[in-house]
Amino acid sequence: MSASSDPSSDAVAPSQAVIEAIAAHEGIDVTDVEPPAYEPLYAVVNPEALDRLFQPAAGSTTARVVLEYEGYEITVCSDGRVDVNDRSVADGSIEFSLED
Repeated sequence: MSASSDPSSDAVAPSQAVIEAIAAHEGIDVTDVEPPAYEPLYAVVNPEALDRLFQPAAGSTTARVVLEYEGYEITVCSDGRVDVNDRSVADGSIEFSLED
């Protein structure tokens, strides 16, 4: 199963969008995605670095980050989309790509 979070007119930081996408996928309030029930996001990725990576920049660079969080495969895209997939990344790796 997959869930997506699309950007609205008010830009949400990618790190917050990940938390919101998990909450939407699980059908819970976003404030419930916190310890001790959930691992802190910073345990798997630096939230500030993730947010900086997706700051608007000159040019038409497309970026995508894939990470595992709470047993989900999370894909954060430069267009603001955050996808949540139930399947886990087998090796727990983080994938990063930039495309022109």
